[in-house]
Amino acid sequence: MTLGFVNLLNSQYSVDLESPEPVWLSGPSQDESAVKVSSKWSPTEDKIFIGAWLNTSKDPVVSNDQKANTFWSRIVDYYNASPQLVGRTPRLLGQCKQRWSRINDQVCKFVGCYDAALREQRSGENEDEVMKTALDRFFNQHSVRFSMEHAWRELRHDQKWSSSFVAKDSGKDKRKVVEVDTADEEPRPMGIKAAKAAAKKKKSGKEKALTKIDAIMQVKKEVSTQNLLERLLAKKEPLNEMETTLKMKLMSALI
Repeated sequence: MTLGFVNLLNSQYSVDLESPEPVWLSGPSQDESAVKVSSKWSPTEDKIFIGAWLNTSKDPVVSNDQKANTFWSRIVDYYNASPQLVGRTPRLLGQCKQRWSRINDQVCKFVGCYDAALREQRSGENEDEVMKTALDRFFNQHSVRFSMEHAWRELRHDQKWSSSFVAKDSGKDKRKVVEVDTADEEPRPMGIKAAKAAAKKKKSGKEKALTKIDAIMQVKKEVSTQNLLERLLAKKEPLNEMETTLKMKLMSALI
């Protein structure tokens, strides 16, 4: 009887202690189907999720004006609608927030290690050797292996996570912003506020140009009026009624 009870407890509380994901267990009085286990994210899911985050954050329609809940709801909808995830259980908003927190934290830490590896790069070392140095540095600093390399490769070309150092050139270490090949990437759309400011600036420039043109036309008009008046005043013959009326109007316009 005692052995059977122990086996029952083991079957209800059996968990994978090596799993990095959180696990929730039900009490012994609950049905086994009530046990909720958070499924592990695969690299493919991470890439789709990161793409959803980047596309939503760059959306020019909502940009930075969107509220946090709306922003994350759009990401979750975008992610779950991916045709690559057909047949899989949809992710919830809380799961996505928790996953992004971990991705962002790990990638930001690794960017620092990668920059340090670039600074210490020796002449003749290739990218693979720099990567190995960065991975070793990450492990030494955080006592855990970096498991987000696939996420880092998706984010490394975005401004927030881009490296500020490049490989040595001719033995000289040059500090500069990494130039990213964006030939196959879509440019980051302009935000709402930036778009409004640009439109206002553009409109202001047009108004300034129109004002300048109006001033030029006004000067030309005055010169033309003055020339015509001078011809009428210089005329020796008596002016007819129409010419006299015109002369008076031109004189009034110039006064």
